[in-house]
Amino acid sequence: MKRLLTSLLLCVLPSLALANSGLAQPSAQALLQMSHNFEEELLNNILPYWIKNAPNPATGGFYGEVAADGKANPQAARGALMSSRLLWTYSAAYEGYRAEPLRKMADMAYKDLEKNFWDRKHGGLYWSVTATGSPEQKHKQIYGQVFGIYGYVEYFRATGEKVALERAQELFQLIEKHAFDKKNGGYIEALNEDWSPLSTLSTTLGVKTVKSQNTHLHIMEAYANLLRAWPDDTLRTQLTALVNTMLTKVLNAKTNHLALYMDADWKVQGDEISFGHDIEASWLLVDAAQALGDPALLKRTRTLAIAMVDTVLAEGIDTDGALYNEASASKGITQSEKDWWPQAEALVGLINAYQITGDDKYLFATMRTWGFIQAHLINSKTGEWHWGTDKHGKVIVKPTLSMWKSSYHNSRAMMQAIERMGLLAAHR
Repeated sequence: MKRLLTSLLLCVLPSLALANSGLAQPSAQALLQMSHNFEEELLNNILPYWIKNAPNPATGGFYGEVAADGKANPQAARGALMSSRLLWTYSAAYEGYRAEPLRKMADMAYKDLEKNFWDRKHGGLYWSVTATGSPEQKHKQIYGQVFGIYGYVEYFRATGEKVALERAQELFQLIEKHAFDKKNGGYIEALNEDWSPLSTLSTTLGVKTVKSQNTHLHIMEAYANLLRAWPDDTLRTQLTALVNTMLTKVLNAKTNHLALYMDADWKVQGDEISFGHDIEASWLLVDAAQALGDPALLKRTRTLAIAMVDTVLAEGIDTDGALYNEASASKGITQSEKDWWPQAEALVGLINAYQITGDDKYLFATMRTWGFIQAHLINSKTGEWHWGTDKHGKVIVKPTLSMWKSSYHNSRAMMQAIERMGLLAAHR
């Protein structure tokens, strides 16, 4: 790992120093080296970890929990979220590299969703199952359904499996029929097993709320991916409406932060700020506009993306280059921990800002974040990334594989960074 960081810095920092002094921009060679280093992290560390540690040979599915030291808990319940994210990760990786171990892992995740999580009576995905595969939490959390769409679509794109696309289409139709708020727009958080309204507000994601930015953000992400595979008019209409909802109801134009929780009529609950979601939304909004092929919307989202990234850099980055987890408008930083996923999203958001503007400050910020990841998050003993660190860089010891920690954020960040840096190098 030290050799990797050293070679990267030797290649990149001289170019960055010249760029910041106004003498020259980073060379194509420097940008290509960054792309290669992200690829090395993906292929040699992240992807092998999940292939080695996630499958449970006793059940043919996956473990629900693997500790930071690599020890699996065969009794832990597990969620559709992890299997959907594994499905997306290894389908996307197989698209890019066509290696048989990647296909095998994607196939395993697909079969796991079909066998253990798909509700054959009512449609959709259960939220969780027991270690042996029996349904545990049967309600329909929309956040979980849309990651099903995300994974199924990518598997179809990678393999041509038409049933996977049909599953994604069915999930879209179920969400639109039951979760779309026809009066106020947007989507509610969760429904019962049979897709009927809940009698009490959902607390699966930790907060009692009717609507959340997190769910809307990932519906937008999943719908954009589905539109690329299925150019349906209704889907296009709903995605367009959703992007506009994100821009007018969820994003605060005065602060450039997303509201985290909202009532049915969009009244904001609390003043919490999630820097990771802000910078993730900055590039996913642009991605959705690109999927829609709307030049005016693309221009608008690009402008807002820069404003959002600039706000994160001003308010949410520590001196070591890492994002804090959360803050509030009234209290300032409220969670000074630095979890793995905001750092992964920061990489993509910063590179996206660099692509839009050509301003080297975003590339320099990218390298500072990447330096933090290499120094503090990458687990050199077992592979993958640690959950996070405290403010001072001490590792937070939590399971590397769990209901909420899967392969999605950092593998996607590496894939995005590889492609984007490669394009920048080619243009340079």
